[in-house]
Amino acid sequence: MTLKSESASDIIPIVNLKSGQKFVTDRGYSAIKDGVKVGVACEKNKVKPPWLRVKAQASGKYEEVKRAVHSNDLATVCEEAKCPNVGECWGAGTATIMLMGDVCTRACKFCAVNTGNPGGWLDPEEPEKAAKAVRLMKLGYVVLTSVNRDDLSDGGAAHYAACVKEVKYVNPETGIEALTPDFLGVERDVYSVVDSGIDVFAQNIETVERLTHLVRDPRAGYAQTVNVLRLAKERNPEVLTKTSLMLGLGESDEEILSAMQDIYDSRVDILTLGQYLQPTKYHYPIERYVSPEEFLQYRDWGLDKGFREIISGPLVRSSYRAERALQRNNVGL
Repeated sequence: MTLKSESASDIIPIVNLKSGQKFVTDRGYSAIKDGVKVGVACEKNKVKPPWLRVKAQASGKYEEVKRAVHSNDLATVCEEAKCPNVGECWGAGTATIMLMGDVCTRACKFCAVNTGNPGGWLDPEEPEKAAKAVRLMKLGYVVLTSVNRDDLSDGGAAHYAACVKEVKYVNPETGIEALTPDFLGVERDVYSVVDSGIDVFAQNIETVERLTHLVRDPRAGYAQTVNVLRLAKERNPEVLTKTSLMLGLGESDEEILSAMQDIYDSRVDILTLGQYLQPTKYHYPIERYVSPEEFLQYRDWGLDKGFREIISGPLVRSSYRAERALQRNNVGL
């Protein structure tokens, strides 16, 4: 895919765009590459510890998944958010499909997804494309996520629900996890997704309360996410609920415990904990690298509180090995 520069008439391949560069998408609206404006570079921890070094993985299955996603004009959070586990997951035949495009209306300081205003654009064929991709990949479990779409009156909830329903109709045996936007906390929009036939409802709290305004877009909120998770569980207690905390942003152990309590009080079943990795030098800096031993300690804390499962490790992301979340063994880690 090639994109037209906003300041020039020539065509710039998207792979050549630099972080923070503005561009015009092939659908005609402007966006910012990697969702962050160019500013003062901040890289406090440049050298990764050995437990964060991921070997490149490529396989026939990896290429098969890649073709299935791209041939159906779908985005994946695996690619857009620069996930370190893309080789492992695609090689195992799993992917997290990102609905409603690859441009988010928000600009969280931890996230590498492009930022802009799609102006209400949606692909009416996306439900069928997503269902086809899941069928081609022969998935027994799929995570459907999306960018935030504050340009839509319902945050895209109806479209999201339509995608879930079509994926389930074409793939009735496939388990579906919805990793959703917060829909600004609007009840009816949360309910639209909860009622669509999903098995798991996830909405990420991302960080502890004190750091939320520093890390997340102002339209997001700690209390807002906690309330969305509570609404989902109240709407359908049979649907599992799930959220995620990034660690290494400067939080204390006391703040981690406090966040765990708030999440547990909202009747969340599954909590994932992983190391924050700075996507570009202009994103929020890493304050520390959390050791594998600390991650295991945090898992014990969460299990002691009563969570159904705590998935905890340096490379864990919210949808990492999602289909194994109920094995009660830290997804095999």
